Amino acid sequence: MVQSLSTLNSPTLLENSQEWDLSDLYQGFDDPRLTEELQQLEQTAIQFRDTYRDNVKDLTAEQVADCLKQLEAIAQQSGILYAFPALVFSADTRNTAAKQLQDKMLEALTGIENQLLFFDLELKNLGDARYSELEQSVVLQSYRHYFYNLSKFRPYKLSESVEQTRNQDSLTGRQAFINLRSVHLGEQNYEAVVTPDGKSCNTEAELGSLLFHPNAEVRHSAYCSVRSVMQQHNSLYAYILNSVAQDHKLENQMRGYNSTLHKQLLADEVSEPVFRAIMEGTRSRFDLWQRYYTLKGNALGQPIRTCDVYAPWDSEAVEPLPYKAGVETLLAAIADFDVNYARRAEEFFLKNWVDAKVRPGKRGGAFCWYSHGKHSYLLLSYTEDYNSLFTLAHEMGHGLHFAWIGDRQSYFNSHPPMILAEIASTFNELLLLDYLLKQAGDNPALKKTLITRQLEDQLNLLFRQSTISRLELAMHDRATQGTFDHTFVNDQWMSLYQELCGDAVEVLPEHQYDWARIGHIYFKPYYCYQYTASNIVSLACYQKYLQVGKDFIPGYLELLSAGGSMDQVTALKQYVDVDLEDPATISAALKYVEGLLDQLQATL
Repeated sequence: MVQSLSTLNSPTLLENSQEWDLSDLYQGFDDPRLTEELQQLEQTAIQFRDTYRDNVKDLTAEQVADCLKQLEAIAQQSGILYAFPALVFSADTRNTAAKQLQDKMLEALTGIENQLLFFDLELKNLGDARYSELEQSVVLQSYRHYFYNLSKFRPYKLSESVEQTRNQDSLTGRQAFINLRSVHLGEQNYEAVVTPDGKSCNTEAELGSLLFHPNAEVRHSAYCSVRSVMQQHNSLYAYILNSVAQDHKLENQMRGYNSTLHKQLLADEVSEPVFRAIMEGTRSRFDLWQRYYTLKGNALGQPIRTCDVYAPWDSEAVEPLPYKAGVETLLAAIADFDVNYARRAEEFFLKNWVDAKVRPGKRGGAFCWYSHGKHSYLLLSYTEDYNSLFTLAHEMGHGLHFAWIGDRQSYFNSHPPMILAEIASTFNELLLLDYLLKQAGDNPALKKTLITRQLEDQLNLLFRQSTISRLELAMHDRATQGTFDHTFVNDQWMSLYQELCGDAVEVLPEHQYDWARIGHIYFKPYYCYQYTASNIVSLACYQKYLQVGKDFIPGYLELLSAGGSMDQVTALKQYVDVDLEDPATISAALKYVEGLLDQLQATL
């Protein structure tokens, strides 16, 4: 247990799910600093442009380094300015003032970005010899990976005027459609579901938590309540998705990318052979998903439907887990790993960097929002159950990752590739699981709950998330041929899910609308396979930790601190001895799940 934490000692702190305090960004929408700092930033960008435009080719390495530091300062302040209204809006998507300020800030920051586009473009236009000279310069050593990434996109650059137009068009184009979905979804009301004990649930977060309820009718009602809203607006959400996909297609054509996948894998720093190996490796083991849910159906004495995949194995509900108890448990689990790690986590609760309260209009799901130069903010809806606790552990992993990055890296090196970005979050969940299993002692019911929860989490990460990316493969391929509508997406999603589930899970008709709930397919293409890849790597890291104990920690923290300063494959090999490109790494993750299944089956 972490000693002397005021979080645990206070009789009043955290008695209820907390709301975040954004005052270290700005005091409110009327804070004069918002306008003052935006105006100052606009002037700084203009001065930078006036000084350096058309002159980059003549700059020394030292001058380029100074320019990059100036650009980092501008980018950091831009991030802080945008974070404030965006976070307020995420906490309440019905807040009109927040949405208006977010739109205003995005428009202004896009203008600033357009003022500065020339610098990267002029670097990309340098001759190969000059570019290589800068890339290898000692004074630019800390920006070496920045130059490496920039070079990958040199063949796909557009003229400055076209790049500026693309940025401006995004305000009323792709990004506007993405925002439309968020606003529209936040305005929806869901049919209330009343549990046998009289509790009424009518928010998406509460209804989602009911999928873990022991009563089958409650689960089905909660499932249908959410999907009925998706069905009602099925055509709209498909129209938005098609518009986003078509915009990606047009960008690919303009820049010369082979496909949206090609563009995204370059950004993700993942080779296509690794992507294909992950997709094929997981698809070849759908039998693990089907075996688990066959066992579960036999144990429950009823066929498993898509609304039942998270049903508890035992008929009695697990005791609620109040927010304060959940926080204490998480901090203790992290402290068993490393006390300094836990103290950094404690800071999030002491300083109210977490918004965990359930309320209507709050953005669904959970996230960690990092503002370089400040810290991270965590958002989730804590529903007093173990699922919420694991979500908190996951997002805290992101927050701790960025805390270590912030200690070491400048802005351009502060954003790790997505596979690295998900390691600390999954690693945190594994730490929490092991801690809870030890605490469960002689409580076989709780142990089974935890083991089956881990299995279901692994099955989700390895198979459901990769299935989402399979939907995107079909969707973006169709976009190259023409537009698609809701019927196409519904049919593809059902077909893919039926292949995954086989005879083990009945795919309910309402499930055809479920894809509209997956924000990532709108926000960023092919995001979800990275959950699969990162889970594979996280399992490998955790196995290393179990093998070598505390000696693993220094290398792990170095991996987190590296951020986006180096190639992720190299970083994994160098700091934790994990090889992402080795097929055995994928096989080991699948064998881990198979081993858990064997353990479970032995108890039945």
